[in-house]
Amino acid sequence: MYLNSLKPAEGAIKSRKRIGRGTGSGRGGTSTRGHKGAKSRSGYSQKSGFEGGQMPLQRRVPKYGFKNINRVEYKAINLDVIQSLAESTNETVFNFDFFKAHGLVSKNDKVKVLGRGEINKGVEVHAHAFSQSATESIEKAGGKTVAI
Repeated sequence: MYLNSLKPAEGAIKSRKRIGRGTGSGRGGTSTRGHKGAKSRSGYSQKSGFEGGQMPLQRRVPKYGFKNINRVEYKAINLDVIQSLAESTNETVFNFDFFKAHGLVSKNDKVKVLGRGEINKGVEVHAHAFSQSATESIEKAGGKTVAI
């Protein structure tokens, strides 16, 4: 087998439709556009979402709710995750760069520490926000919380 002998599988390649190339081609005359009407003319374009005069879906479905432009999205990190990291790495300071290095957050994320699980090691945690239960648990264990 040589590179020059390679070819596509049988039936894999189709030739394109040559539209508007005379009546002998079978696609001359109206060029597959039917007879008359706006859709047969050049320059025709339909408004996106237009459903032929029927009430479009976008207007049929009711509107509800709103998008709060001031919402802040946090990446949640729970205490049990911090505890397991503390045991495996023997670290005592957990900051954004540490979380990023261990693949828990991306560079534009904001971190919020939540209180699921228990922590039994005095650690210093730097994050954008803390839940009340997380703060209590960390300080009870002899640790410290620092808001970035």
